Amino acid sequence: MQEFISIYHEHKTSIEKFLVETVRNNAQCMTSEVDTIKGFFSIFPSLELIYVSDEHFKQTSPNIFKGKLLTTARGKNRSYLAAQMIEKEDGVSISDAYMSSATGESCITMMVFSNNQYFFFDFNLSSLLSRFGLVERHPTFNFITKTFYFGIGISLMFFSVMSIGYAFYDYFLQLLNPAEYTLESVFKPIIALTMGLAIFDLAKTLLEREVVYKAYSDKKDEARLLSKFLTAIIIALSIEALMVVFKMALHDPSQMLYALYLIIGIALIILSLAYYTKVSATKTHK
Repeated sequence: MQEFISIYHEHKTSIEKFLVETVRNNAQCMTSEVDTIKGFFSIFPSLELIYVSDEHFKQTSPNIFKGKLLTTARGKNRSYLAAQMIEKEDGVSISDAYMSSATGESCITMMVFSNNQYFFFDFNLSSLLSRFGLVERHPTFNFITKTFYFGIGISLMFFSVMSIGYAFYDYFLQLLNPAEYTLESVFKPIIALTMGLAIFDLAKTLLEREVVYKAYSDKKDEARLLSKFLTAIIIALSIEALMVVFKMALHDPSQMLYALYLIIGIALIILSLAYYTKVSATKTHK
């Protein structure tokens, strides 16, 4: 979605000019009658919401969607939104891109003053860019992609819960058999819990960014996500390396070299992560 906002800013002038001119040329639709004002939906396929307010920005109409009305919105004070508008010409203002509380999608709002009323038009940003041919977004492909990510995200959460459940199950089994209770009985559940946490974080972020669109990714966020995930992996591997060291020291010191290889591997991962984090931070600040 960050790419959509960047593309919008690149073509902002031409898009805004088109919207203003089109609304001006269809001024006959700007009335208080819901059926008449709905005519804008056939003119603008990217239009997702219309509402009207009085001169004091108190909403006088319901929220008008293409296929429904939301009467509970009537009476709301829209002055907060009007304060964020940027005037483009006499009587017409347009906002920057933002997340709509009514639809949960990124949008821009155009406010037009006519007949002592303010008309608010919310345009879905991705649909608007698609209509201009600036991005390609096939609805069927988009639905399939979201469904796939949703399935993978839920599956990852399931296995995260299974990993955490196994940690407790295995620990209590060892606890019930004192003869088999060793230091490994404590380390193994910790590894399973750490892996479960890392997998859950990955699943949560995947669902937020690709399905729910609550968060918008940028390079800084991607670096933070990878760092967070790899940190959990490093912790789990470090615990495993410690277990190997204890095992080799107690049972077969001649195999201690393999434990050293594992520790060297972990050190290389830490160095690689540190380098990646430094490079990502440098690019972000440029």
